Amino acid sequence: MLKLFTLLVAAGIASPALANDTMAEVKTGGLIFAQSDDVSMAEEDLFISASEVRVGYVFENTSDKDVESLVAFPMPDITGQVDNNSAISDYDSDNFLHFSTVQDGSPITAKLQQRVVSLGIDVTDEFAKYGIPVLPFSQKTTEALAKLPETVRKDWIVRGLVYPMAEGDSNGAEKITLVPLWTLRSTYWWRTTFPAKKKVNVEHRYKPAVGGTVAISFLEDGEPKGERFEEYSRKYCLDGDFTRVAQQRAREAEAGGANYTESWISYVLSTGANWAGPIRRFQLTIDKGKSGNLISFCGNNVQKIGPTAFRMTAEDFDPEKDLDILILSPPEAQ
Repeated sequence: MLKLFTLLVAAGIASPALANDTMAEVKTGGLIFAQSDDVSMAEEDLFISASEVRVGYVFENTSDKDVESLVAFPMPDITGQVDNNSAISDYDSDNFLHFSTVQDGSPITAKLQQRVVSLGIDVTDEFAKYGIPVLPFSQKTTEALAKLPETVRKDWIVRGLVYPMAEGDSNGAEKITLVPLWTLRSTYWWRTTFPAKKKVNVEHRYKPAVGGTVAISFLEDGEPKGERFEEYSRKYCLDGDFTRVAQQRAREAEAGGANYTESWISYVLSTGANWAGPIRRFQLTIDKGKSGNLISFCGNNVQKIGPTAFRMTAEDFDPEKDLDILILSPPEAQ
């Protein structure tokens, strides 16, 4: 069972509050490997911060023959919506998480597969036919949708691929913009070989899509109660000390001070558990950013290893539960 881990650090002087908005975090994880009974994971070294995720793997082929395998990194789905609140910031690049990987010191050139799905139906070929970029929130996509033939526009609206949004232009006339509603599914993949009786080092990194809100949202009238508080308690393992500090910061904001902001980072630990047996040595390092930040997450035997960094290690680790991290930040720590 995972035990509670919460760290509290006193914050500094508050500055003016930020605008009131919320961004939804996007769950990401590690690499997925094709099933193999001959390849085991000797080590996994996972680093998570709000600015970067780094994962280092050491695989060992214990058999007397080489093992060829397919390796994949599934990017999070991007679904179009009328009010976009996704935390993804780079909508004009296929590699919107800036993903990269290295094997035994050599960069891997991965292939990218992208599929467009609407209401469970694959419509990728239609997008290619009409030259529509697949990234829902790209400016190029918006411009291409505006050039669709009228019959196609009407058909896509009926089928739920796009939504007609009425907007006023600079002259006061009404203008219809087609808002994407489809889902983009992207996966980077490549083939690799695990040599017989040898170890292979694989490293990859990317920028996480961090969600959050500009005020403490899990208290109800300043008290630790309600459905959202119960959800946070389960998801982030809030304890009494963390909650009391959050209440104090919320009271200070009510009295005219600045709000603490929430940041949410999610990592799918259970992704890709296709190797032979558990991870023999697992290490997780989490960096909360600034020393004035407060952090809470579920972990076991976590130790502080620096002013902002915390580490958990385990042997024969079997990832069964995903990791969710809550960071509360004073305005000057943004």
